[in-house]
Amino acid sequence: MREKPRALSRRSFLIAAPACLTVLRTAGAQDSWPPVFEAGRSQFTIVRPRAPMPQLRLQDVHGRDAVVTAKPGRITLVNFWATWCAACKLDLPMLASLAGSRPDRLDIVAICTDTKDLRKIRTFLGGLSLQNLACYVDAYDAAAKASTEMFSIVGMPITYLVGTGGRVEGYITGAPDWLSPAGNRLLQFYREQGS
Repeated sequence: MREKPRALSRRSFLIAAPACLTVLRTAGAQDSWPPVFEAGRSQFTIVRPRAPMPQLRLQDVHGRDAVVTAKPGRITLVNFWATWCAACKLDLPMLASLAGSRPDRLDIVAICTDTKDLRKIRTFLGGLSLQNLACYVDAYDAAAKASTEMFSIVGMPITYLVGTGGRVEGYITGAPDWLSPAGNRLLQFYREQGS
């Protein structure tokens, strides 16, 4: 006589659920999720809904006005930093190295958020190796306004990734190694998305 199949117990279901989710994620959904990218206690976090990056009216560190926006077909990293931030002294040189290694495929915008004092900002940046990094001051509060709408500052430093379609995809706090294999995979993933 054939036994009647039993329903899964709650415990069996809870034990099997993570394995099923892993299989589903690696099967068909693999192309829709970015690879894991971590920095210390932080991990790249996806932002939804994906909003278009606004134009930001800023000043460079010499006091010249600039309008910064995402360029179609290119990834843009928008980094928010402060002169009081110790981790920023590690993050900014890493971003400068990244900018120097990929000038044709990537734009990086580093925005000081804590002061508009150009002398103080230049003094802070003076001790760092930042030849390839475009640093700006939020002289007109454009970044501050954008931070209430889409660039939430949940830690310092924080870097937002804007995809090739000009939409904010996600962020990571801290000083991640963008030149690492994991950093390369994340950038390549969004380059291939063409969103």
